Amino acid sequence: MGRLGYDRAVAELPEISAPPGRFRIRETVRWSDVDLAGIIFYGSYVRFFEVAETELFRAAGLPFSRLFEEFDLWLPRAALHFEFRRPARLDDLLDIEMWVSRVGTSSLRLQFEVYKVAPERELTAEGYAVLVTVRRGDLKPIPVPAEVVSALGAYRGEAGEGPL
Repeated sequence: MGRLGYDRAVAELPEISAPPGRFRIRETVRWSDVDLAGIIFYGSYVRFFEVAETELFRAAGLPFSRLFEEFDLWLPRAALHFEFRRPARLDDLLDIEMWVSRVGTSSLRLQFEVYKVAPERELTAEGYAVLVTVRRGDLKPIPVPAEVVSALGAYRGEAGEGPL
């Protein structure tokens, strides 16, 4: 155990696969993520969410560079919602799971759940973001391209996984 009582050996835990229809990344709570109490600062979840989102699109074959250049679109956020369940602390290992819960005409809703990995798996936060597909030139909403919807199909969650 470290001075603060956290076992750093959790970083050596094996990866476990994400549930069907979800994407998962594993992150460690860093010094820059916590407040003076050693508890994760709420804004740090935005970084975890952004990393998971970027990697989900990359895993679907849609790195942002391709989305921007090939489809001539951007994905600004129209909404971002978090609910905090349990504190995460310095050096905790977290699994961030993400999936597409809704595809609208010109928007995508990405759900996420954040789990502390050890000593036992527990939900620390959950939420969603609504991304709007807009044309880069004038920022006007455009339909989500069919190829984007198709590529994200592997990450549509399980039946019944919808809004909070």
